[in-house]
Amino acid sequence: MAKQKVAMLTAGGLAPCLSSAVGGLIERYSDVAPDAELIAYKSGYQGVLLGDRIQISKDMRQKAPLLHRFGGSPIGNSRVKLTNAADCVKRGLVKEGENPLRVAAERLADDGVTILHTIGGDDTNTTAADLAAYLAANNYDLTVVGLPKTVDNDVVPIRQSLGAWTAAEVGAHFFDNVSNEQSAAPRTLVIHEVMGRHCGWLTAATARSYLSRTKNYEYVDGMIMNAGLKSINAVYLPEMAFDLQAEAERLKEIMDKTGHATVFVSEGACLDAIVAEREAAGETIKRDAFGHVKIDTINVGGWFQKQFANLVNAERSLVQKSGYFARSAPANADDLRLIHSMVDLAVESALNKVSGVTGHDEGQDGKLRTIEFPRIKGGKAFDLSTRWFAEVMDTIGQKYQEA
Repeated sequence: MAKQKVAMLTAGGLAPCLSSAVGGLIERYSDVAPDAELIAYKSGYQGVLLGDRIQISKDMRQKAPLLHRFGGSPIGNSRVKLTNAADCVKRGLVKEGENPLRVAAERLADDGVTILHTIGGDDTNTTAADLAAYLAANNYDLTVVGLPKTVDNDVVPIRQSLGAWTAAEVGAHFFDNVSNEQSAAPRTLVIHEVMGRHCGWLTAATARSYLSRTKNYEYVDGMIMNAGLKSINAVYLPEMAFDLQAEAERLKEIMDKTGHATVFVSEGACLDAIVAEREAAGETIKRDAFGHVKIDTINVGGWFQKQFANLVNAERSLVQKSGYFARSAPANADDLRLIHSMVDLAVESALNKVSGVTGHDEGQDGKLRTIEFPRIKGGKAFDLSTRWFAEVMDTIGQKYQEA
C-alpha cells in the first residue's frame, strides 16, 4: 500500500467528543498505519483555505491519549461553507472571483492529502461531500470519512451522534446546582435553556439525566430543600405543540402550591414563531454562512421568561443556559466507547478507500457502518414516542401533543 497522507479537521460548534476523536484518530493510525503522515488543518475549513495546518509530530503521537481528558478542540473549529463564496470572500478566506471549493481542493492536492477526516455535524460532513465530489470530478483521488459530532443528536440517519450523551449528563450536573436558586426567594421561576435548534433530544435527555441524578437524594424533613425543589414542572421541545395559556395556568397552580416552578426548554422551541414576531416588528434576524438563524441572538429562554413570569405571578424569574458549559466538557465513558468504535471504523474505511460518515445506520437496523454521504442530513426530529421520554413526562405530570 502506498504511503498515506492523512489530514483531519473539526468544524461547527463544539461538542464533548472533538478532542477525543482527534486523539483517537492519531492513536489508531499510529497503531495500524504507523508510516502514514498526519496533519491537522487549524480551525476547520478555514485552515484548508488558508493552508494553516499542524504537522502531527512524534511527540504529539505519543501524547495523543492525553486528548481524551479535554473538551473543546485541540485543532480549532470554524463555521465555513465552501459553497458560499460570498461569505468566504467577506471573511478574507478567498479572493473575489475564486471558487472556495476549487481553492480547498487545490490546497489538499498541493499538500498531497490522500485521506481527509472531518469531525462535525451535518453541515461539516455535507460540505465534505461537496469537496469529495469536486475532487472526483477533477480526477483527484481523495477518500473522505466523517465522524458525526453534534450535541443535538439530529443527524439523519445516525442513531447516536458523538458528544450528545456527555452533553446531557453535564447539563444535568449544571442544573443540579442552578435548581437551588429556587430557595433564594419566594415564588421563583427557573428556566433552563438547553441547546437544540430543531431537535429536542438533548433537552429531553438532559431532563432524564437530571431526574435520574436527583431521584435518590435524601433530605431533612420540614426544610425548604426537599424533593419538590429538585423537580421539573415542564419540558418544551421544538416537536411539541405549545399552548401558552393552558401551560401558564398549570404552572401557576404549581407555583401557588410549592412556591417555585422549573421549566426545561430547547433553544429551538417556538423559534419560528419568535423569529416571525421579530421580523414582523421590523427586526433583521442574523444568520450564519449556512443560512441558519444565529440562535444565540434570539434568546428563546428569555422569550419564555417574558411570557410566563407575570402569568404565574413569579416574584423572581431567571434563565440559565447550560449550553456552553455542557458542549465544552470532555467525553464521558459512554461517549468514549462510541468514539473509539467510530474512529476504528473510520480509519479502516479510509484505508480501504470507502468514503462516507461512520455511525449506527437507522436505515439498516442500527448497524455500525460508513454511511453514504448523500444520505447524511440534518434536522432529525426527536421521536416523542420514545419510551424513556414518555417516562420523563409521566414523572413530571405534563400532558403534551406533537406540533
